[in-house]
Amino acid sequence: MPLNLTRPLAASLLALSLSLSLPAVAQSGGQGPVDEPSAEVMAAGFMNAHPDLMYRSRGVERFRDGEYEEAFVRFTRAARFADKPSQGMLGEMYWNGQGVAQDRAMAYAWMDLAAERMWRPFVIKREMYWNELSADERERALEEGRRLYAEYGDAVAKPRKEQVMSRERKSVVGSRTGAVSGSVSIQIPGPGGTETVSAKDYYDDRYWEADTYWAWQERVWKEARPAMVDVGPVSTTANPPPREDDTDGSPR
Repeated sequence: MPLNLTRPLAASLLALSLSLSLPAVAQSGGQGPVDEPSAEVMAAGFMNAHPDLMYRSRGVERFRDGEYEEAFVRFTRAARFADKPSQGMLGEMYWNGQGVAQDRAMAYAWMDLAAERMWRPFVIKREMYWNELSADERERALEEGRRLYAEYGDAVAKPRKEQVMSRERKSVVGSRTGAVSGSVSIQIPGPGGTETVSAKDYYDDRYWEADTYWAWQERVWKEARPAMVDVGPVSTTANPPPREDDTDGSPR
């Protein structure tokens, strides 16, 4: 089935938004050795290590509830960690005036940033925006785009995310790197179904090694067809609140 180009991007992104989002963690009962991290600790560590996914998920929840201003704040935080779907949502919200004053030039600037990796849904939407802009809007869009790339482009945002990911991996288990209780099972909803991260796979490179992590996202989003997918909300059975301080030092 071809991509439905007439479907609003917000609807498509909301359908796919949890494809790389927060894990649901289930415990099968029993406790590992006392020096192994608990399932709760592992869940919190995974969330704190992936602020892109964490804030995108929170943004989606607020957007679905019609709390657009709150959604805008959370998508912006996710955007700082190179989250292209969140950057695309910011573009859509600027275009429609949801949670922020309508600004078509800013909408294009954000959508152009979301299309930095040439993922098809964002490239298509970017070109649709451009065709609707006036000459003055196009000029300002390019100016705003230079500013956004300096703060949110992959050249600066990817290292920001990678630093958090590396730090949190070390903090979860300390000297017992790779030791994960057998009771941990993390479910990550995806476009084609649910991906299970078991205890033995918790430290798979796709979740913790920078190059492999980005390649994993590339595969999921390039293969996804928004018109074909509807992903429901994530439920968490062992998911303690993350730290009160933001991963980059800013308040929540």
